[in-house]
Amino acid sequence: MDFISIIDLPNFADPQIWISLLTLTFLEIVLGVDNIIFISIISDKLPKEKQRFARNLGLVFAMIFRIVLLLMINWIIGLKEPVLTLEWFNEPGSDLPLALSWKDIILLGGGIFLIAKSTFEIHGKMSGHDDAPKPKSGASSLMTMVIIQIILIDMVFSLDSILTAIGLVDNVLLMIIAVVVSIGIMIAFAGPISAIINKYPSLQMLALSFLVVIGVMLVAEGIHQHVSKNIIYSCLAFSLAVEMLNIKFRNKQNQKYLKLNPDLNDDLSIREEDK
Repeated sequence: MDFISIIDLPNFADPQIWISLLTLTFLEIVLGVDNIIFISIISDKLPKEKQRFARNLGLVFAMIFRIVLLLMINWIIGLKEPVLTLEWFNEPGSDLPLALSWKDIILLGGGIFLIAKSTFEIHGKMSGHDDAPKPKSGASSLMTMVIIQIILIDMVFSLDSILTAIGLVDNVLLMIIAVVVSIGIMIAFAGPISAIINKYPSLQMLALSFLVVIGVMLVAEGIHQHVSKNIIYSCLAFSLAVEMLNIKFRNKQNQKYLKLNPDLNDDLSIREEDK
């Protein structure tokens, strides 16, 4: 692909254009799942009235990053040129030293950040520090920290998403339309997804573990070790299906227990009112 036109309008009378648009939009949504999961978990640290704003702002930033990167398409393609050689580390399956491009360095940094952040969140939940009530004071500084973290991970996910899109479509305007539509769909569904993830602690752990896996995948791609995303997403879908069955089973067990112990219903309703 020697040249990608920014100003050429796609021929919407061509059915192939619509197929490409739908395929690219679907791909952007799938690639944005990990972004939504990260934003949902990190925004849960904020007071409830600020969470929706943080989620939407994070996704809008993701859209802006993707559009800016698409408009800088020639620069993005140039990010694949080697800028750093590690003499002490060989290319996978080769005796040649590992040559890193800016793309590789960004993926490595983003992967390490995602692994560290997700591991820290898992540790916080295991130690019980995450159960503390969300502070009303200092909310602005907390919001700033959350937004900074969302921006950092948006940059990494946006680069990965755009590099994938470039391999599928050769019209930048078509890519921009797909990005805007996919982000709009993600904004519409981010709230329900966030509510489900944050309602069930086991789903939070599953989501955080998935982010650790995504971080490992980014690091692997940074050192030119390809990992199939299809396998990762298939494993996530299977794990999610099993966990949903577990949640349904636990709910039924709880209902049976409450029928045998009706006095507990009053205690639980009082606790819900206190919340």
